[in-house]
Amino acid sequence: MKRMNVIVIFDKNLENTLMCKRTKEPYMGMYNLVGGKIEKENDGLNEAYRELEEETNIKKEDIELEYFMNLTYVKWNKEIEAYYGILKHEVELIEEVNKLEWISINDNFFDMTKYAGEGNIGHIIEEIKIAIKSN
Repeated sequence: MKRMNVIVIFDKNLENTLMCKRTKEPYMGMYNLVGGKIEKENDGLNEAYRELEEETNIKKEDIELEYFMNLTYVKWNKEIEAYYGILKHEVELIEEVNKLEWISINDNFFDMTKYAGEGNIGHIIEEIKIAIKSN
């Protein structure tokens, strides 16, 4: 099974989430979550930290990631692992390929003209917001 991850990053005040603006297909020009391919078998959390640092410059000491959910696409033999974390402090972002932007957590992440993933970003973020409120 092809495994990928997405990582929802919140600023330390829980007001914004970090998005990347895609520079290539799929979803060119749309906002997406940070993440990528899981390269090592059964090492999802470390791969999430690796992708996060590569794409943003956010390091393990800047944030504690929590493994939150999976989305499994049986037909396409693909699984997406979703992680989230709240920054402990401000971090100087360094873009790898895609432009990085902070977006208000109150934005409509279900807007499929603006956000990649056919509504999955909205679903993932809303479920995480529920989980954070219940803690």
